[in-house]
Amino acid sequence: MKQTRKRLGDLLVDAGLITEEQLLTTLKRKSDGQRLGDALLQSGYITEQQLIEVLEFQLGIPHISLYRYPFDTKLFNIIPKETAKRQLLIPLKKDGDKLFVAMADPMDFFAIDDLRLSTGFQIETAIATKDDILRAINKYYDIDEGFEELLVDNQQPETVQEERITDQDSPVVRLVNQILSNAVTMKASDIHIDPQETKVVVRYRIDGVLRVERVLPKHMQGVLIARIKIIANLDITEHRIPQDGRIKVNLDFHPVDLRVSTLPTVYGEKIVMRILDLSSSLNDINKLGFNKLNLKRFKEMIEKPTGIVLLTGPTGSGKSSALYAALNQLNSEEVNIITIEDPVEYQLEGVNQIQVNANIGMTFAAGLRSILRQDPNIIMVGEIRDKETVEVAIRASLTGHLVLSTLHTNDSIGTITRLMDMGVEPFLVASSLSGIVAQRLVRRICRDCTEEVVPSKREVEIFAKRGMSIERVTRGRGCSSCNMTGYKGRIAIHEVLVVNDDIRRTIMNEDSITRLRELALKNKTIFLIDDGLLKVKQGLTTTEEVLRVAILE
Repeated sequence: MKQTRKRLGDLLVDAGLITEEQLLTTLKRKSDGQRLGDALLQSGYITEQQLIEVLEFQLGIPHISLYRYPFDTKLFNIIPKETAKRQLLIPLKKDGDKLFVAMADPMDFFAIDDLRLSTGFQIETAIATKDDILRAINKYYDIDEGFEELLVDNQQPETVQEERITDQDSPVVRLVNQILSNAVTMKASDIHIDPQETKVVVRYRIDGVLRVERVLPKHMQGVLIARIKIIANLDITEHRIPQDGRIKVNLDFHPVDLRVSTLPTVYGEKIVMRILDLSSSLNDINKLGFNKLNLKRFKEMIEKPTGIVLLTGPTGSGKSSALYAALNQLNSEEVNIITIEDPVEYQLEGVNQIQVNANIGMTFAAGLRSILRQDPNIIMVGEIRDKETVEVAIRASLTGHLVLSTLHTNDSIGTITRLMDMGVEPFLVASSLSGIVAQRLVRRICRDCTEEVVPSKREVEIFAKRGMSIERVTRGRGCSSCNMTGYKGRIAIHEVLVVNDDIRRTIMNEDSITRLRELALKNKTIFLIDDGLLKVKQGLTTTEEVLRVAILE
């Protein structure tokens, strides 16, 4: 087995997909028992498609796309769902005494032997991506009689209902598990359950865009919502007021945390579940997509012993992830880090985290005052919402603490005016602010179906307006690994404003925004739109995506 792993690494180096150095780093970093291919995928050095093409070439095993494969569903009785998920394989077809299976790792000889013994067939393998296999298992395995029974309108008395939503084998429990499992496989960030007049629509937000996953009959609304409320520890008898809860589950062998929010609408309760994937690697400051200059400036800001660093942007622009990455960078035994959040999204080891609770008067401002008596070095405030919070934060930064927080504004310069609009004295803003980072998320072009094309006339104009030239742009054609969208995953674009002495003076004099912008330009600040266009030039995203989140001035 060692021999094969070595060969895979060498093959990837020979194919020019990774460098010798990347291979050695990955071998050193990977955990025991983790496959080299998986470790390289995790580091982002290669895509699943590239890995498969190399394996296909190396082993002479055909590669198959399951996107629209005509499965023979009778074969699903031969291989149980649990086995298929654990060993990442799915049966395709049978021919005489041969069973054809798609596997993520066709070199897992133990799995092949197990299958041969349990099914009595000779096993023929094909390669498919891990995501493709999990998606197909979730989509096709559960179309069985249990769900048919659910789809038929059979309203029963409450006692039977109770059993239907707690029994692990009942159809509704399996349906909810499948909705959650699918969402994690497809790397969704949120699940929306929307009650409508005649139906219930389940939608996933993938890479920032909502799309319909399935439509269920109206009569299933009651049991579906009751089941989700039970696992989130919410009151199932209360339908008139919004409720919030959490679910911790193990899906496909890794832990996932879900934040659940219910909202009464005219057609019943709408539920939104935010998925916090605890195994995602967004806690590394170097993986947030900062360009070199911005990364250097951001690190310098957060490594100062005092001052306020603000992250700004609308909801869902990755502010929390950037804050957590900054805390991870600063986290060590020598410093006392305390956070106050609403709610606490990720638990960080070695960091004291407090949850806001307005019912008992534990607001951001009140919590902040208590934190100051706990001898902190670094304080993270989840969000600055009012004048009181911002004043306590400023006082904390002026008395020798580093304060990190977020604010909902459009750009870095607008943040300065927002603070003054909140009623904060200009000299306090000037003396406490170290820097501001504005951030947005744009969809990343799918690496498996990229192609270079000639830019449109409008694109050339946009680049020229910002003083850049462009000859080729990259697009995603659309393939099975990105669900035909041309995009897979997201990347951040940033605007990092360092508050230097010139800017401080301008804030104190209450000069115009135009003057602040001139000073920012003089200090080589890269504005949001420019960072986005630079990422278009690097082939990471498209002009449409950048213009969706940043304003062209």
